[in-house]
Amino acid sequence: MWVRLFEQLLCARLSTCIRLRVNMTASDQMRAMIDELMGTNRDGDVAMSTRFYDEEVCKSFLLGSCPYEILSSTRMDMGDCPKMHSLALKADFEKASKEKDYLYEIHVVEQLEKFVEDCDRRAEQAKVRLKETQEELTFEANTKAEKMAEFVERIGAKLAEAERLGAEGLVEESFQCMKEVEQLKSEKDKAEIEFRNSTPSSAYQQQKLRVCEVCSAYLGLYDNDRRLADHFGGKLHLGFIEIRTKLEELQSVVEDKKILREKEREQRRLEREKDREKTSKRKSRSRSRERPRRR
Repeated sequence: MWVRLFEQLLCARLSTCIRLRVNMTASDQMRAMIDELMGTNRDGDVAMSTRFYDEEVCKSFLLGSCPYEILSSTRMDMGDCPKMHSLALKADFEKASKEKDYLYEIHVVEQLEKFVEDCDRRAEQAKVRLKETQEELTFEANTKAEKMAEFVERIGAKLAEAERLGAEGLVEESFQCMKEVEQLKSEKDKAEIEFRNSTPSSAYQQQKLRVCEVCSAYLGLYDNDRRLADHFGGKLHLGFIEIRTKLEELQSVVEDKKILREKEREQRRLEREKDREKTSKRKSRSRSRERPRRR
């Protein structure tokens, strides 16, 4: 059974990949590759008046983390980024950043933090709305419901991973993921039985939805494999995983740079103190030599 399911998931993912590639012509792909490799000066002279450090250029894009681009074509699509995106300028930045630190990470962290905070706020609001429409559970029943929801999330993540591996041609690894899915589904069925036995039938029917902690979308506890794979392998969910992961990486980079700058500042302070001590000693020796002459 799971073999047929795997084949269905793989076919759906492959057809999606094909559609995405068709949208970009061969000449567009070639132009983008040249821009990314050569930058703005690929023809031997300056082809663009704009520079990557100009205000109108998206610094998040230069670091590969513009939320407008990551969340495009999702239900949270915000339209085009108000700043300029250019692969050629990105190539220029990557070359220049080897010689100088432009500290763009600080600006990008602030932007990504706002997006993540907004997503977390929406998730909390969705939880409040669910609580208003669902009968309150006992502590025991709620614990079992959360356990069941955890299995649902793990199953969905594994299904999405199986699709990704299959699309990359890693068939064996994808089959292994599907085996793990079957094991998780067996454990989830046991958790569902425990939950049902500890919950009144009226309350059990109401407990169909949970809020995804990653992307704030609603997630059905009783969704089938196709819906779970669509959610966890969907662009919105993966987009917020990318944003959250990139934010953590950049926060770490900013913190490391902050520590390094503090060390450099402390080193300069110590060097200034040493210079003042040397100057003070020279003045002291000079005064001591002048005293005998005055006598």
